[in-house]
Amino acid sequence: MVVGAGGLGRGRFHYNEPGQKTKISWPLLKRVAKYFKPYWKLLILLALSIIITSVLGLLPAIFTKNIIDTALPQKNTGLLFILIASSFGAVLLSGFVTVGQNYLNSWIAKYIIYDMRNSMFDHLQNMGIGFFSNVKSGEITSLMNNDIGGIENIFSSTFVQILHNVLIFTVTAITMFYTNWKLALVSMVILPLFIIPTRKVGKVRWHLASQTQEKLADLNNLIYETLSISGTMLVKIFTSEKHQLEKFKNINKDATKLQIKESLAGRWFFMAVSTVVAIGPMIIYLFGGLILIRYSDITVGSIVMFVALLSRLYGPVASFANISVDITRSMALFERIFNYFEMKKEIRNKPGAFKLKNVKGFIKFSNVYFSYNEKMQTLKNINLEAKPGQITAFVGPSGSGKTTITYLVPRFYDVKSGAVTIDGYDLRDVTIKSLRKQIGVVTQDTYLLNDSIRNNLLFAKPEATEEELFSVCRNANIYDLIDSLPEGFETIVGDRGIKLSGGEKQRISIARVLLKNPQIVILDEATSALDSVSESLIQSAIKPLLKGRTSLVIAHRLSTVMAADSIYVVKKGRIIEQGTNEELLLLNGEYKSLYDKQFKNDKNNLELG
Repeated sequence: MVVGAGGLGRGRFHYNEPGQKTKISWPLLKRVAKYFKPYWKLLILLALSIIITSVLGLLPAIFTKNIIDTALPQKNTGLLFILIASSFGAVLLSGFVTVGQNYLNSWIAKYIIYDMRNSMFDHLQNMGIGFFSNVKSGEITSLMNNDIGGIENIFSSTFVQILHNVLIFTVTAITMFYTNWKLALVSMVILPLFIIPTRKVGKVRWHLASQTQEKLADLNNLIYETLSISGTMLVKIFTSEKHQLEKFKNINKDATKLQIKESLAGRWFFMAVSTVVAIGPMIIYLFGGLILIRYSDITVGSIVMFVALLSRLYGPVASFANISVDITRSMALFERIFNYFEMKKEIRNKPGAFKLKNVKGFIKFSNVYFSYNEKMQTLKNINLEAKPGQITAFVGPSGSGKTTITYLVPRFYDVKSGAVTIDGYDLRDVTIKSLRKQIGVVTQDTYLLNDSIRNNLLFAKPEATEEELFSVCRNANIYDLIDSLPEGFETIVGDRGIKLSGGEKQRISIARVLLKNPQIVILDEATSALDSVSESLIQSAIKPLLKGRTSLVIAHRLSTVMAADSIYVVKKGRIIEQGTNEELLLLNGEYKSLYDKQFKNDKNNLELG
């Protein structure tokens, strides 16, 4: 069961309720087996190689029997050399086949993990914003690396070992019963000792594996949060290095203890298995000797062959015990992975969705209600219009719902009731990709990749020409700065653009949106927290961005929105006032109150930019 979807704040996904145990079910095994399907031809070749090595492995023991029973008693030197050479040839040929088998096995396993990581990355990329608001970043990293990486063993060795051991056990058992059924039965008597404790050991390791992965996810999350550029600055500002180190040590210690427990789980059982394997030859010599002495219906060579084949009989059974434990552990990882795959995409294309083309940009909200969770309504009965080529502004207190309104336009979230339309088309009726291609967003917290300025710009349009890059940068008032840098457009900006100032990052962000050339632009507090010089440059850069486009602008500074064609005042999830700057001032309401607070010391500062 997956818990934790939806709602504001950062939650945590839990994979099992306390005390809940996951069973290895047939549907789960079928789902795992599907990953082998694309490689069925190679799997057949792998199976053939396993059959060949299983048969070749019997030959040295059979040749040894003939050496003891025939070549040595008859003093037949020629036969002795032939049998020894044949035994050596069988071992050598088996070795060559095994090398090819290992290569095939490794190749298939690596590409299954490759496929699974690709599928998971694609799946997670298409999850809604709500998903990422609730899951920890470190948990995603742990999923992609620890969980998916941790199941490689089940593909690379476990399933192959199962087939290998089944074939070896079957061929060996048939040969032993064919040689002497009495001694074969004696060899089989000890087998239950290998199997009985396996179930209990598997349950213990299953539980420990789940706990270990949870702790590793916590560790990854702490690393991500503390050692990222933002986290590092936070730690340094509050001088909490010692506290974070202690926190890391505690989680790391818990994870290490669990890993040790997991690795030692069943150690007494495996010691008992080793003991049984060690006394097996003694039992064969005892009963084989008694049969030879009393009944003479077995040869010395056959007894020696039985001893040689014991490892091929008990080895697979002991391996099955280990495989059972490994499968049990891997199923805990598969459960976590499949839980993610089963998470439904909150925002997805409906059947028959069509591409949005030739957009004019007329946006309309009709009786829109929205909530992040069932406990609290975020938006209530929102009705508004944003006309093509005009600036529509949203003002109001923090947390009133302004950003949420704009997030509904690119379908980061879907309305709970009502409708949002563009040019009369309900957003839910058009494809997500075609919708978002029409929209550009500039936010206060500009996100830049730890890459060159060029690649950050090309994120919007990979095929853009050099002239296009220069043009948008000039329009965004950032070209001269870039040109003055020693490495120009190849300058690496650092994690989240740390090497640039806030204003410089904003102008690169504006240039990136200009390169995309959308019909609809969303500006969310794009000039807040900037000095007057930077704000002036940003305002100048915004003008070409807004020209001829439908613009949704959010701002706390009324000076940035006073020239808007329409202003909506939002409070507690509702639109309480609407009009132009002059019209809203005449209402003498919430907008007038905000206006008076901001301009009481400078009533002459009334012009945009």
